[in-house]
Amino acid sequence: MTTPVTLTPVRPAATATPYPRRWYTLIVLCLSLLVIVVDGTIVNVALPTFARDLHAGTTALQWIVDAYTLTFAALLLLAGAIADRYGRDHALTAGLAVFGAGSLVAAFTGTTTELIAARVLMGVGGAFIMPATLSILMNVFTNPVERTKAIGLWSAVSGLGVAIGPVTGGWLLAHFSWGSIFLVNLPIVAIALVAGHWLVPASRAPGAGAGHRLDLLGALLSVAAFTTLTYTIIEAPDNGWLSGTTLGLAGATASLFALFIWREARAAHPMLPLRLFRNPRFTGAAVTLTILFFALSGAVFMSTQIYQFVLGFSPLAAGVRALPAAAALAVFSPLGANISKRAGVAVPVALGLCMIAAGLTFFGTATAASGYGHYVIAMVTMSAGIGLAMAAATTASMQVLPPALAGVGSAINDSTRNMGSVLGVAVFGSISASIFASRMTAAHMSVSSVGAAAIAARQTGNADLLHTAANAFVSGADHAVIAGIIAGVAGALIAVRTFRTRRPA
Repeated sequence: MTTPVTLTPVRPAATATPYPRRWYTLIVLCLSLLVIVVDGTIVNVALPTFARDLHAGTTALQWIVDAYTLTFAALLLLAGAIADRYGRDHALTAGLAVFGAGSLVAAFTGTTTELIAARVLMGVGGAFIMPATLSILMNVFTNPVERTKAIGLWSAVSGLGVAIGPVTGGWLLAHFSWGSIFLVNLPIVAIALVAGHWLVPASRAPGAGAGHRLDLLGALLSVAAFTTLTYTIIEAPDNGWLSGTTLGLAGATASLFALFIWREARAAHPMLPLRLFRNPRFTGAAVTLTILFFALSGAVFMSTQIYQFVLGFSPLAAGVRALPAAAALAVFSPLGANISKRAGVAVPVALGLCMIAAGLTFFGTATAASGYGHYVIAMVTMSAGIGLAMAAATTASMQVLPPALAGVGSAINDSTRNMGSVLGVAVFGSISASIFASRMTAAHMSVSSVGAAAIAARQTGNADLLHTAANAFVSGADHAVIAGIIAGVAGALIAVRTFRTRRPA
């Protein structure tokens, strides 16, 4: 018989004594979170260097990036359950140690195979770090007002890392070898480990002792399902969204998730209690976070290429020009948390999603003649909207969880973010590539991307090729952001419905 799960707001007892060093703990948690989020984007800047120094082909370059994402996504839910069962502080420590070891190995690899293996190891560490940070935060901040502020800062860091990666990577590559983008993780990990030993208190799910065994079959099915889902999304642009391969993988994914749901509905101690999703606020928050990171990752993917290949900025210069958007996200995340506390979650979430749609709409009006000013306005507007909605949605999802499910709830929260990010790059990239190919003239049909056009134009001095490719890519980006606009509007409507009450159901 399935153990019932009560979804009520997490409120501390009136006499609960707050953890005295909680704000120092938050610094450790944010530092731990920042290093894994930055790593998800910093590697992209080094791809041309990997191609030159490691003789990596297109497929190898793709897997240098995707090996981390795939492993990270596949293990999140399992990592959250293990953290609840055996200790969230232990999960954080183990995750940091594994991530640091993977970074050290990656820095001194000599082949693409070795580098991909190191990236897998880093993904394992990241999967244990991310849910542990949020669940520990929920444990040490017992005061609802302070918890809202803490989640706002945590959300700001998680979004800020997306923009910091390219800047950091560009600067390191301009001064050091490519191994530096991995070695830079080591001092951060060391500080987090040492400080965490003194500042992160022990935390595990109440009653996680004897009789609450880990659902091993559920864990295996969850890893298989999320691995297949992530792999399907990553490969869909190359295989074709309606190809037999993609449809077959989609069918396998659906079957695995069906088996996982069947198992969890019947397990005595399920790894993922399905009753969580009966609460509209929890489900609405999951949908919102997926949309937010879908829009963010897709827009960053487009704008980064436009800055470099259309506007002609170096990787470092392009990263610097992404900072205003990152600053907007960081500023508006705590603001969104404060607004939700006073006016309810629906206000910042719906407003933020509308701002995302507005920013992407302006983004989509660009032409090849548009300058940096056009894109920075669009990206700042969109990022401010993401900041408003992110902290509020995260708070809403975590408020309805009982303490025993803080780790699993954090993992679901992180899984939705990760799925949104993978989908954003895949969908935006696929639409953009299709339009790009259709807009290239017969004389330039052999050029498969704007990056390839930029390299060819530089080598041959063919300005016409670069001009044609720039026009085609901007047109492709204008069409790609339509997917984000639709998602933003739909998300705003969902937010109004699911968050219409000020207090959790």
